[in-house]
Amino acid sequence: MRSDKENLIVKLTFELSLEIIKFSEEIRALHRYEMASQVFRSGTSIGANIREAQNAESKADFIHKFKISAKEADELEYWLLLCEQSEFYPKPKKEVTNRFENNY
Repeated sequence: MRSDKENLIVKLTFELSLEIIKFSEEIRALHRYEMASQVFRSGTSIGANIREAQNAESKADFIHKFKISAKEADELEYWLLLCEQSEFYPKPKKEVTNRFENNY
């Protein structure tokens, strides 16, 4: 199923992962390791599963990987909302929330 031409969803989820890495490091710098790990894992998992879907063994496998990505996106949204609403965590920058809102 993999193609050499550019795939927009792969590109966008990779870019989201880069923004998530920056944000999780910002959280980690405040010694909030648990939240940093949750944001990092769910945020980078989206793109990893999308990328993995490009080599799916079947259409069902492809759909399954995309569904996992959707679940991870929902989880990431939860963690970002907690950061946004809590006084103890940095607020996600617009680069993170805009990418997330515009793509999921």
